[in-house]
Amino acid sequence: MRARWLLPVAVLVLLGSASVALAVGPADITPAQIVASAGHHVTAWLHGWLGWPVVPASPLSQIQEAIVWQGRAPRLVTAVGVGAGLALAGAVMQALLRNPLADPYLLGLSSGASLGAVAVIVLGVGLLLPVAAFAGALLALAATLTLAGAVSRGRLTPGRTVLAGVAVAQGCAAVTSFVIFTSVEGDSYRDVLGWLMGTLGGATWLSAAIAWVALLLVGAVLLGSGRTLDAFAFGDTAAQALGIDVTRTRWLLLGATALLTGALVSVSGAIGFIGLVVPHAVRLVVGSRHVRVLPVAAAVGGIVLLWADTAARVVIDPRELPVGILTAAIGAPVFALLLARHRRGDAT
Repeated sequence: MRARWLLPVAVLVLLGSASVALAVGPADITPAQIVASAGHHVTAWLHGWLGWPVVPASPLSQIQEAIVWQGRAPRLVTAVGVGAGLALAGAVMQALLRNPLADPYLLGLSSGASLGAVAVIVLGVGLLLPVAAFAGALLALAATLTLAGAVSRGRLTPGRTVLAGVAVAQGCAAVTSFVIFTSVEGDSYRDVLGWLMGTLGGATWLSAAIAWVALLLVGAVLLGSGRTLDAFAFGDTAAQALGIDVTRTRWLLLGATALLTGALVSVSGAIGFIGLVVPHAVRLVVGSRHVRVLPVAAAVGGIVLLWADTAARVVIDPRELPVGILTAAIGAPVFALLLARHRRGDAT
């Protein structure tokens, strides 16, 4: 019963958090004003299409409107999409590889994306950063799966896939460090450092669209894999006995997870711990069945990154922290507590 009600409660908390987070900042704006402004814009759009009557003018000034709907809103929507996608991808990776330490970046995706992003920043074509980061993530995935398949003769196994991902990640990290050391100068250092730490400071409505299109298209595939992931929990032999083509399914889900992660990393940088900690925390509440874990993890991941990014905006105002610093600062002790609780559970 608790698991059944947790998802709608999480969605309500997410909506409430969004209305409050939009009001957080130096501008004197209240959640009620934001709700009224949103209602005005919705009814104005309906008036243009369907002839509905328009509500009274927005309670926000033109400057406040720009702050909320061109500054904070796209950033908030991007944060929710990225957080939900990372948590969902992390839950799938942990089940697929049967590794509790797995996260969306385990296959070298973040290192490949970082290499692509740093390359375009150094070349001075920052407008291509999302494209380069996504391409770098896909190339890293291709290298990881090729290496894992070559070592295991075409049959992907969890252990060899993880090792291949570590090797590719270290290789990409070495090249990235070399490029930074030899080529980055002046203000490019700040851009590179901010992206490598993970930031949503430059999020636009295009960033939000990229994150949510990837989440809706690829995330739907991952959400539908709950029963398959439950079968993988018993091992490859048991899954095969249940009629699952283990190698084909693992290739498909790894590819889908990588596509989702690559799209998210391309707009936010490498934001850590969301995909590692959130699935573990959700399992403590809803149990281990992935039909329940996956949607709840997505909702909780969106909430966590929404508030982490909100704090990053204001914690050292007027400066701004990369959100990856806060997620690491929060995620590391939380993960340690989860490990301690898991150990106590094993002991009893």
